[in-house]
Amino acid sequence: MSWFDVQIFTHALITLLVIMDPPGTIPVFLSLTGRKTKATRLRAARQAVLVSLGVITLFAIGGEAILSYLGIGIPSLQGAGGLLLLLIALDLLTGRGMTEPEAVEDVNIALVPLGTPLLAGPGAIAATIVFVRQADNDSGTAGYVAVGAAILAVHLILWLCLRYSGVVIRIIKDSGILLLAKIAGLLLAAIAVELIANSVKGFMQ
Repeated sequence: MSWFDVQIFTHALITLLVIMDPPGTIPVFLSLTGRKTKATRLRAARQAVLVSLGVITLFAIGGEAILSYLGIGIPSLQGAGGLLLLLIALDLLTGRGMTEPEAVEDVNIALVPLGTPLLAGPGAIAATIVFVRQADNDSGTAGYVAVGAAILAVHLILWLCLRYSGVVIRIIKDSGILLLAKIAGLLLAAIAVELIANSVKGFMQ
C-alpha cells in the first residue's frame, strides 16, 4: 500500500511492545492502585495511557528538535528516568508509597510513574525517534502513518491490560497486593539500575 508501510509498522509495533511490556505493567499498576475503588483504577489506567500517548506522540513529532534545542541526549533521558524509577521503587519497597494521601496519590500514579517514565520511558522515546527518522529516510508519508498506527496500537493494548487488571485483584486479595507491591518495587529497582547503567555506557561512548 502506497499510503502505509507495513514493514515499518510491524517493526515499530513489535519493538514498542517489547520495550513498553503491557503485561509487565500490571504488577506495578496493581501495587499502586489495588486498594483503590474500581472507578479510581479505571481513571488511573485511562490517564496513564493518555499521558504516555501524549509524551510518545510529542517526541514522535518533534523529538529530535526538542533534544537538540535543549542539548539533551538519549543517555541523559535514560539516567533521569532511571533515577525517577529508583525513587518510586524505594517507596514501594519501604511501604511509603502505600500511605500517601489518596488525592495526591491518584494524581501522581497517573502521571508518575505510570504515564512516564514507566510507559513512556527513555527506551520507548528513543525507539520512536529512531522509527520516525527511518520513515523520513525510507518511505515518507507512508512511514509516518505506519509509525503513528503502531503507537496507537501499542497504547490500545496497554489500556486493555490495565483496564482488565481488576480480574487479578479478585484472585490475589489484599495480602497479594501487598506482596505484589514488594515484587514490583524490586522489578522497578532493577529496571532503574539498568537504565542508569545504559546511561553511563552512553556517556562513555
